[in-house]
Amino acid sequence: MRWIVCAAVCGATACLGQAIDKTKLVDLTYSFNEKTIYWPNAKGFQHRKDTWKITPAGYWYAAGGFSTDEHGGTHFDSPIHFAQGKTTLEKIPVQRLVGVAVVIDIGASAAKDRDYRAGTRDIANWERANGAIPAGSIVVFRAGWGKYWPDRKQYMGSDAPGDVEHLHFPGLSKEAAELLVKRGVSGVGIDTASLDYGPSKDFIVHQILNKADIFGLENIANIERLPARGATLIALPMKIEEGTGGPARIIAILP
Repeated sequence: MRWIVCAAVCGATACLGQAIDKTKLVDLTYSFNEKTIYWPNAKGFQHRKDTWKITPAGYWYAAGGFSTDEHGGTHFDSPIHFAQGKTTLEKIPVQRLVGVAVVIDIGASAAKDRDYRAGTRDIANWERANGAIPAGSIVVFRAGWGKYWPDRKQYMGSDAPGDVEHLHFPGLSKEAAELLVKRGVSGVGIDTASLDYGPSKDFIVHQILNKADIFGLENIANIERLPARGATLIALPMKIEEGTGGPARIIAILP
């Protein structure tokens, strides 16, 4: 079904938006709850239900609160995360939060090596098949890690509280990050816990991308539903003033 927003102006119908086929919308976001995976030394997500009941006046009323660290679940890394003086969350123009989705499949390699780092060869293979990665696009790497969510041990490599020494999951290589900077992309995402692979100690991929004012998207869901090219990705984080990152609702529009 297609929908279009219109308004009557002086007896005429003026279009206020473009038609969107809602059957082509894909939710790329995990729900936030007590099972949501965060970095091992983070506090995680907490949801408080203050009132969920029928009031004495006879109507239903529900309200509560939540608390969360900035980096966990499906979330957005603003460039200041690993680059001093770069953009904080609320200052990223909304135009940069929408872009052509470039989906690079590294699933076969990740299945053989939990610590696989996507390299320039993966990017070159995509470009041979699909053309050059366009400037301003949002590149997402599909490791197939969604099959482990929300099993923390399988997803992270360790489920020990606070354990950051024994993490194992795929990410990007330094060289891949440098090449994406040259391509002029707006953002880079992955369906694992970090753009840097699990054993990383220097988070060099974050450093390279953030210094170039490129944002990150981590713990993306349902990437397997996207084609290699042609989809539009929309990543809308909570607008936290001076935020280094935050929860995001990420969706895609299929071609």
